[in-house]
Amino acid sequence: MNQIEYEQEFFQILEEELVPAAGCTEPISLAYTGAKARELLGQIPEKITIECSGNLIKNIRCVTVPNTNNLVGIDASILSGIVGGDPTRGMEVISGLDANQLIEVNQLLTKKIITTKLLNTPLNLHYIMTCKTKEHQCSIEVKNLHTNITKIIMDDTVLLEKDTINDQYFGVETDRSFLTVERILNFANQVDFKKLKPLLETQVDYNIAIAEEGFSRNFSVSIGPTILKHDQSIYGKMKAYAASASEARMSGCSLPVITNSGSGNQGIASSVPVILYARHKYLKEEKMYRALALSNLLTIYQKGFIGRLSAFCGAISAAISSGAALTYIEGGTLEQIKMTIINALANVSGVVCDGAKPSCAAKIVTGLEAAFLGHFLAMDHHSYNPFSGIIQKDVDETISAIGKMANQGMKETDHVILNIMMEE
Repeated sequence: MNQIEYEQEFFQILEEELVPAAGCTEPISLAYTGAKARELLGQIPEKITIECSGNLIKNIRCVTVPNTNNLVGIDASILSGIVGGDPTRGMEVISGLDANQLIEVNQLLTKKIITTKLLNTPLNLHYIMTCKTKEHQCSIEVKNLHTNITKIIMDDTVLLEKDTINDQYFGVETDRSFLTVERILNFANQVDFKKLKPLLETQVDYNIAIAEEGFSRNFSVSIGPTILKHDQSIYGKMKAYAASASEARMSGCSLPVITNSGSGNQGIASSVPVILYARHKYLKEEKMYRALALSNLLTIYQKGFIGRLSAFCGAISAAISSGAALTYIEGGTLEQIKMTIINALANVSGVVCDGAKPSCAAKIVTGLEAAFLGHFLAMDHHSYNPFSGIIQKDVDETISAIGKMANQGMKETDHVILNIMMEE
């Protein structure tokens, strides 16, 4: 492939991975499918069975569903979509849920019409929702991507059935095999800014808006104001605003974010620090957007090996990408950008994901602290040696190795985490 072909692929990847979502993506996925089921049946079902992969249960159990007055969990997610969801809005499916519909959701919750089962599947993001009325039944299956419906059965008729696309990259449509840190940097440097800006400007608007919203109300432990109380430097501000956005989102804030690789927290961690640092440095708009492209694509690159859901905290990958973008903004070379990534991965490659919840914000802070340290070391031309622990001979092999550890090596960790969370 030549550079023009790479450019087209890069744009396709960004369009595929940077999408809006209102609320944590796992519960919103169930709301989306619930809305599709209601559309098929033409009425609210009397019984619902949801068979979920363990990672979905883990990521839905503790997070607040937006526009529901602090409802939490699988049942609230599904019923919000069934009662007030608009499936044409994708991952913003319940943005229009109103007060009367919320009353109906709460009434249905008391009837306990939903049964949740653990689905035996090798996929981390996989569920089957079966909804029954007196006359009809529909079954909808979703694999790998939050809105990737792979099968629909209405009564005994198969309305849709498709193979999971590109299993190597966990269902995404665009090939990722050409990605390297160097090629990502080349794209960020060479892409036509006029083409790039429209892809990223909504991310700037949405993700900064929810960060500011996080300071306007007392969400969870008020992590943003707490950080700024003790650290008013630009690095404290980057940590505070990124964490504030995450905390608001995990606590049920209805403002949308632009996600990255299926996660709003990853979208926040790979963008908010970069935007704040660029503004702090009074950068021209073009340089900021090129840094954002670098950060977003580095996150997508890392997550391509890890998968949508795993026992590895994806916000760490995104925060590290922001650190690499800081090195880029400061005029760092390709080698220094690679050093930033390696230094940070050598530090925090073992942070686990124990589900979506407000404390995800604190993990973003931890990731950013490692990223900043990695950046400082790289700017002084310091980097950990190859084959030091999990670090490989170069950055691309290291990213692949971390993905292998997360996707394969941490499967049992995932099971143990889920079992602990499900213990009463």
